[in-house]
Amino acid sequence: MTAPDDPLVIFTPSGKRGRFPAGTPVLTAARQLGVDLDSVCGGRGICSKCQITPAYGDFPKHGLTVTEGALTPWNAVEERYRSKRGLIEGRRLGCQACIAGNVVIDVPPESQVHKQVVRKRAEARQIVMDPATRLYYVEVAEPDMHEPSGDLERLERALSEQWGLAHVKGDLRTLQMLQPALRKGAWSVTCAVYHGDGLGEARILHVWPGFYEGSIYGLAIDLGSTTIAGHLCDLVTGEVLASTGLMNPQIRFGEDLMSRVSYAMLNPNGAAEMTRAVRGAMNALVEQSAAEARIAPELIFEAVIVCNPVMHHLLLGIDPVELGQAPFALATASAQTLWASEIDMRMHPDARIYILPCIAGHVGADAAAVALSEAPNQSDELMLVVDVGTNAEILLGNKEKVLACSSPTGPAFEGAQISSGQRAAPGAIERVEIDPVSKVPRFRVIGCDLWSDAPGFTEATRATGISGICGSGIIEVIAEMRMAGLVDSGGLIGSAEQTGTSRCVPEGRTHAYLLYDGSAEGGPRILVTQGDVRAIQLAKSALYAGARLLMDQLGVESVDRVVLAGAFGAHISPKHAMVLGMIPDCDLAKVTSAGNAAGTGARIALLNSAARREVETLVTLIHKVETAIEPRFQEHFVAANAIPHASDPFPRLASVVALPAVAFNAGGDRGDRGRRRRAS
Repeated sequence: MTAPDDPLVIFTPSGKRGRFPAGTPVLTAARQLGVDLDSVCGGRGICSKCQITPAYGDFPKHGLTVTEGALTPWNAVEERYRSKRGLIEGRRLGCQACIAGNVVIDVPPESQVHKQVVRKRAEARQIVMDPATRLYYVEVAEPDMHEPSGDLERLERALSEQWGLAHVKGDLRTLQMLQPALRKGAWSVTCAVYHGDGLGEARILHVWPGFYEGSIYGLAIDLGSTTIAGHLCDLVTGEVLASTGLMNPQIRFGEDLMSRVSYAMLNPNGAAEMTRAVRGAMNALVEQSAAEARIAPELIFEAVIVCNPVMHHLLLGIDPVELGQAPFALATASAQTLWASEIDMRMHPDARIYILPCIAGHVGADAAAVALSEAPNQSDELMLVVDVGTNAEILLGNKEKVLACSSPTGPAFEGAQISSGQRAAPGAIERVEIDPVSKVPRFRVIGCDLWSDAPGFTEATRATGISGICGSGIIEVIAEMRMAGLVDSGGLIGSAEQTGTSRCVPEGRTHAYLLYDGSAEGGPRILVTQGDVRAIQLAKSALYAGARLLMDQLGVESVDRVVLAGAFGAHISPKHAMVLGMIPDCDLAKVTSAGNAAGTGARIALLNSAARREVETLVTLIHKVETAIEPRFQEHFVAANAIPHASDPFPRLASVVALPAVAFNAGGDRGDRGRRRRAS
């Protein structure tokens, strides 16, 4: 039994939390909460699968201050393991460390049973190949005592004469590898040359003897608040060789951006701590990508990174404190070209990093990448582009004008802050349908193409199990509950008597919908709670309010086309998005998915250097609207709390979907009634 004064334990990135008596092993707490923490040795400290990272300091988002004594001290088992096999600094073994006080615990990707699935996949796109780094085969004149010159000078002359590279230069690393390569290659070599912006000197990055038959590679990275996705590309052919993803370890410092800014403000060296965490994750992404493509990381010569402004500053080692208060000043909005070593990325020793420009204080390089990918500035129709993540980036415009804003949706769309939520991994429910008559659900999980009512489903999911519900699943199930009459327009879940199904079960002073019950086989009981519905309501209201604010700025009541971008956009049907009221009313046929548009923009900039100049010009033409200081944002937000909306009739949606006109009595839930009155 737990007591109200027992230590509170919060696990990230899942967001699952609970109180446990002092002395409870972290692994035990994780298992009781359904946290995805691996262990195969029975808690004896042998396998190391249950490694965790405790976080210390002030966590305003959780209302916690975590002290160094939150976990029990190192014991002999951990010390023996560390001395024999090594343990990353700051890590503990979950089976040995016990809870002693309030604590935030991060479960790193390698300790998770169900590995991350990259939802931000590389979209098929025709890209004109014009990379900034290219291979050149040259034949170099042999040294001549009668015309004395250095090998480097003769290589530079050969590149100029044979390839027209008039301003190419080598450096010390070129000199260190050049003479052996020239002689081994019988005075012919292949050079990797970085052209940069095409205006200054080109740089020789690497020299191979003779004709180099291999290739060189680059990474397009979408550094998000919750997930980091990378696409490893061949810089000669443009082919995507690997797509990898992992959770952003900064989640343990705060699930949303402002929580991380607060952490930096309240904790000495907090910003530096988050910088180390994200750079470590970037290197893990490099290693994963190279391993998947079966290449050496040293063959990765370039990376293009897109991210929001807070991630931008933390990656660069800049304290984001100014982004936490008006006027939300960026350290720089310009594109950045860096040596990989400047941000500790372990690629080729002379690798270059290009970071797209930011648009404004809370509209970052990720929004610029979306604009590059989807080109609303070239559209005849009025286009709304919504890139949904922990912080939504919204673009609205056409050939005449483009507006942009960011909206703080929070992590609910990505499965965080949801009672049975989890990241996208095998075993997570991702698609849901509810019969409007019987109220019985059927669903699909990641890793299996069968619906749950299909023959063979149980056998097909035996290996992964049914572990939880990811962001796309929670969005679909709440929309389906609204269409089936299980949730009213205010977002209230009805009782069994009100809805006519025993799947609506009491949960405290509210009700929950039973989506899946695997308890008979030792599996989880997956519920959609009233808190889950509220979390999605808040997230979708912020999204809708941001879009509506841009429409106000242009003086329009409707849009011609909606493009859903991000992991959400690739996996949610337009119907479910509109039933929830996430986006303005639009012809469903004109609501399309762009997949990971930010990642696509990064890939375009990686493979086409001219696109970098294009996006640098484009961001100067986009007008930023600041939601934090617009009084109508709150008005739109409150009206959007209803499902789909309190005042917008959504006529085009109503022509294809009939939503039941149900209204449930909240009964004893006085707090919930109060929230509904305030929302109205």
